[in-house]
Amino acid sequence: MKRKGLLIIVALLLLLTTACGGSGGGESAKGSGDEPVTLRIAWWGSDKRHEYTQQVIDLYKKDHPNVKIDVEYASFDDYWKKLAPQAAANQLPDIMQMDISYISQYAQNGQLADLTSLLNSTIQVGDVAESVLKTGVIQEKQYGIPTGVNVLGYQYVPEMAQKAGVEIPASWTWDEYKEIAKKAGGNGFYFDSSMAADIFFNYYLRTKGLSLYNKEGTALGYDDDQLFIDFFGGLADVMKAGGAPTPDVNSQTKGILEESQIVKGKQVGEWQWSNQYVALQQVVNKPMKMAAMFGPDMEKGIYMQPTMYWSVASSSKVKEEAAKFIDFYTNNVEANKLIKGERGVPISAKIKDAVASELNEATKQVFDFVAEMEPKASPMSPPPPVGSPEVIATLTDYVEQINFGKMTPQDGAAKFRSDANSILSNNK
Repeated sequence: MKRKGLLIIVALLLLLTTACGGSGGGESAKGSGDEPVTLRIAWWGSDKRHEYTQQVIDLYKKDHPNVKIDVEYASFDDYWKKLAPQAAANQLPDIMQMDISYISQYAQNGQLADLTSLLNSTIQVGDVAESVLKTGVIQEKQYGIPTGVNVLGYQYVPEMAQKAGVEIPASWTWDEYKEIAKKAGGNGFYFDSSMAADIFFNYYLRTKGLSLYNKEGTALGYDDDQLFIDFFGGLADVMKAGGAPTPDVNSQTKGILEESQIVKGKQVGEWQWSNQYVALQQVVNKPMKMAAMFGPDMEKGIYMQPTMYWSVASSSKVKEEAAKFIDFYTNNVEANKLIKGERGVPISAKIKDAVASELNEATKQVFDFVAEMEPKASPMSPPPPVGSPEVIATLTDYVEQINFGKMTPQDGAAKFRSDANSILSNNK
């Protein structure tokens, strides 16, 4: 009788051991056990992003009933204002949505966990392109898992191009772009709303084999100020010709998409990242297309950029559990049918194929455009260095003064070089 009772106890222990083991991430992964776990996750974005991310969290919790997830979300600006004091107090969320402009700063401050040892154990990345995964590597450590990838391009309304009397070529040069934009301006239509200074100047430099920052992040990545003068002087000329709204006109929209000139039917298109296309198309509510960046040497300039990253706080007490959620977000088919590429085209090749039939027409256009550009792209430059937000703010200020006619491109080039190199010299 005693022997029979002992066998029953052993059998129960074996069953318990089996039930508690077997977690390895991926679509079918369950919770690691019955121990209660609380995760904090934070992100920025629109109401739509908040809504589907909560649905993904609810889906995760069905498979992981022992996991409680507290969420924190905000607009982009408020997000970083909130994160900074949390970092100072060593109370960062376990999982954070991380932007490319901040990941170096948080990583080098020791606030992010190195996820290298969790790759292909807890976080499955076997079908992710190495060039994409490497974009989250800083000083040989994996501090971020890309949520998806983006590519730059021109997004336009063909009907508006026709009204403006211009054609968008399959490939074009920087000089051809300026001529087309000025022609649209001469016909009473804006061609674009100009270009985000840091992003597109960096692209322009890349077509010349250079970049905005040097590899060490200790100075600018170019020496010839004529490059600054040609690029920003060219954009100012387009604006003078009516091809882009003046700063006064742009400021009236207050960054509200619904108030933009393209939505009002006065502008042909926008230069921006591919993940911004769907929202723009929905608000414009007319057929749209996407065109490749201008050249020459477009292939040298273009690159796949992570839309954003998932990172884990170095202070987190539940890093393994945080990594399981990142794996779920990256590799779960049902979760990605909810996400629908809103945080960029999925990095997993299997997920891209699995969700293709779920996409609306606009999202399908994005997936197709990224697929077309991916084989042409060059490796991304290293993530922006510490101090880059201040450099970008300085650049934006000088470009605005140039566009207002308060500063010449020559003076802007010299002042930017001096100020930016001073900021970046702190990284030496």
